[in-house]
Amino acid sequence: MNVTKAEMIITAGNKNQFPEHDLPEIAFAGKSNVGKSSLINSLTNRRALARTSSQPGKTQTINFYNIQDTVMFVDLPGYGYAKASKEQREKWGKLIEGYLDGRSELKKVILLVDIRHEVSENDKMMYDWISHFHQSVIVVATKLDKIKRSQVQKHLSIIKKGLGLSGDDLLIGFSSETKQGKEELWTILEENININI
Repeated sequence: MNVTKAEMIITAGNKNQFPEHDLPEIAFAGKSNVGKSSLINSLTNRRALARTSSQPGKTQTINFYNIQDTVMFVDLPGYGYAKASKEQREKWGKLIEGYLDGRSELKKVILLVDIRHEVSENDKMMYDWISHFHQSVIVVATKLDKIKRSQVQKHLSIIKKGLGLSGDDLLIGFSSETKQGKEELWTILEENININI
């Protein structure tokens, strides 16, 4: 996939700042530090389109990226960051809910989970929410390069069971280091959302 244009449109701290446009939106959801920004950078062949950080809870706004004037990638704040104050977590929760609930441009939410860990309560809640509104859920298991190849299928099975994935759902292993899973994900997005880049 050859992405030649990718740019940040806006960093939105509240609903009033969400941009108006007629492109389909693909949102990326997952807990803090799961690798949402790294996935966006990999998909767009950019090093620093979405800012990455080893410090969890860095993305505190909803970031909109225009990709090829064809689709908008939307980076949601990570959930489940323990060190954030209760007030801060509630604020992020309201912001995410405000986006997910009434956004007509939203065509797909991709749920990211860390392949090394069992599914958290927050992951399950997010999956249940997405599957309530969208027929099939795309789940990306990140940090694929951090486990042995022989362990991959076992870990994917644990995630599948933990989330309770249905037959329509898709589960892909992904590594931002090796780029494994990148082309597969692009193919799925193009087929699911009828985007052609």
